[in-house]
Amino acid sequence: MNTKILGWMHERQAKLQMARAILDGAEAENRGLNEDEEKRYSDLLAAVDGLQTKIEREQDLERRENALSEPVRAPIRPSETMIDMDKSDVRRYSLVRAINALATGDWRNARLELEASQAVAKRLGFEPQGLFVPYDWLAANAERRDLVKGTNTAGGYTVATDLLAQDFIDLLRNRVVVIGAGATVLDGLVGDIAIPRQTAASTAYWVAENGAPTESQPAFDQVAMTPKTLGGYVDISRKLLLQSALSVEAFVRTDLARVLGIEIDRAALHGTATNNQPRGVAATSGIGAVVGGTNGAEPTWAHIVALETEVAVDNADVGALRYVTNPKVRGKLKMTEKAPNTGQFVWSDGDNPLNGYPVSVSSQVASNLDKGTSTGVCSAIFFGNWNDLIIGMWGTLDLLVDPYSLGTTGARRVIALQDVDVAVRHPQSFAVMLDALTN
Repeated sequence: MNTKILGWMHERQAKLQMARAILDGAEAENRGLNEDEEKRYSDLLAAVDGLQTKIEREQDLERRENALSEPVRAPIRPSETMIDMDKSDVRRYSLVRAINALATGDWRNARLELEASQAVAKRLGFEPQGLFVPYDWLAANAERRDLVKGTNTAGGYTVATDLLAQDFIDLLRNRVVVIGAGATVLDGLVGDIAIPRQTAASTAYWVAENGAPTESQPAFDQVAMTPKTLGGYVDISRKLLLQSALSVEAFVRTDLARVLGIEIDRAALHGTATNNQPRGVAATSGIGAVVGGTNGAEPTWAHIVALETEVAVDNADVGALRYVTNPKVRGKLKMTEKAPNTGQFVWSDGDNPLNGYPVSVSSQVASNLDKGTSTGVCSAIFFGNWNDLIIGMWGTLDLLVDPYSLGTTGARRVIALQDVDVAVRHPQSFAVMLDALTN
């Protein structure tokens, strides 16, 4: 997928989150939308529709251009874990069938799924703990996402096979608030990776006539990323597993994406680098820190300005600059004046409510942090260039089925495993307040 389409997708997701924030804000105050909110909400949805049109046109143009190219498949790059499934096999592949076979040990009706897993294992050089889901299927037909529209009784049922176009990877990304904020995703990785980073620049010197400048050299290091296994599970009823409709396929796929996406999101922000977790932004050494007080403090206009200043003084205030926080902080800042008796609140109206910057709001951002005697009540506020947050995904989805935990009901517990890591390209690109009090 080209970078233009990816950019539009990220922008589309960000605007959808802004629209959601408008509705959530009105709901939290137990009221309807006012005139300004109605207009902003309508404008955001119109922008989303416009971006969707751009995406579909660009994808259609790419398909047409590819159709004119020579029918020779480009070599697979080492960073891709594709197994060259043809389109008919991708369409025939069934996640539910694979889960059933894992649960029963009977692969007679799931030979395609078994052979695909074996092919992935051969390419990766190691065996799955359960079953590898081929990346071909995970990323299949992403360009046709959301093309199935209209009323089922008016013909929708006749094109139900297009439900496969709902791409697992895209669903996973949409569950992650930091992606909407602009984080960089590297998927299909094989082996550990190291990203070069410049840590110091050369120095310029004033010299006298006929003098020579002192030699200086830039310095470099590396941002290392190694796979860390994330596991999540969903419970699927016996009757649901007996179904073969593609709507059930979409349901299972969406549920698995939700389970993994929520934890990747949390780890990207608050991963501790202990207990097999990645190191999230908050635990990254070198990021800017804004401290409320010994026992925390209610966030103020000064704290917001300080977060921006922490990034700006390191010349890092470029790129996808954005705040990320939780609904409790949003509610608090809506009631907090910039200065007493001014009637101007820290959280203003518009698409960029915090000092001219956009904000992503999610309950994934911690509201149960500790500071001094304030135990379990502190919230986090992040600010930074989210392009410098990197999420790496290795290999492909590994599925396990536990037939015992829910054995008396006939249901199956499906465990999904995915190798993931998180890294910050430049710590100076971020600042965080971890002791904001909202009560």
